[in-house]
Amino acid sequence: MATVLSVSGSPSATSRTARLLRHLDARLVSQGHEVVPLDVRAIPAEALLGADFQHPAIVAATAQFARAQGVVIGTPIYKAAYSGLLKSLLDLLPQYALADKTVLPLATGGTTAHVLAIDYALRPVLNSMGAAHIVQGWFTLDKDLTVGDDGALTIAPAAASALEQVADQFSAALGGRTTVLAATG
Repeated sequence: MATVLSVSGSPSATSRTARLLRHLDARLVSQGHEVVPLDVRAIPAEALLGADFQHPAIVAATAQFARAQGVVIGTPIYKAAYSGLLKSLLDLLPQYALADKTVLPLATGGTTAHVLAIDYALRPVLNSMGAAHIVQGWFTLDKDLTVGDDGALTIAPAAASALEQVADQFSAALGGRTTVLAATG
């Protein structure tokens, strides 16, 4: 199966976007893929903002992109655009860091007014970075994501169903199985 890099562009340590990605990661793992999470907020700010291409964290992130066959890009939407944190990382990657990769863009936000941000803000950047195939992305409203006191994520049923379809389409584009593997005992 494929190696998938799951990138969270959220600056928040309590991010619903990151939790949503980790939920999606579990589905991809159950379909046989290896998933490597990357939280951009864990990269030192001085490396991102100082455009330090040689910083070990930037070099490591670049290598993770190079090794992946698939990339999930998750971001909260702020002012009709993807996060500045994600932009900082994408700006430091090689021009064609997504060449020969299948990419799934995901976004979260507080209002449906930002639904088109995936297509008008994020997709053109991913395309310019050489993505071989950008599958249908998905926008999830913040109100459809509830985080319990224990940190567990609950997704509203309609949103959960849509996300399953998006994940399965991404998995199929990677050449994976689209049904969850049954547990064996």
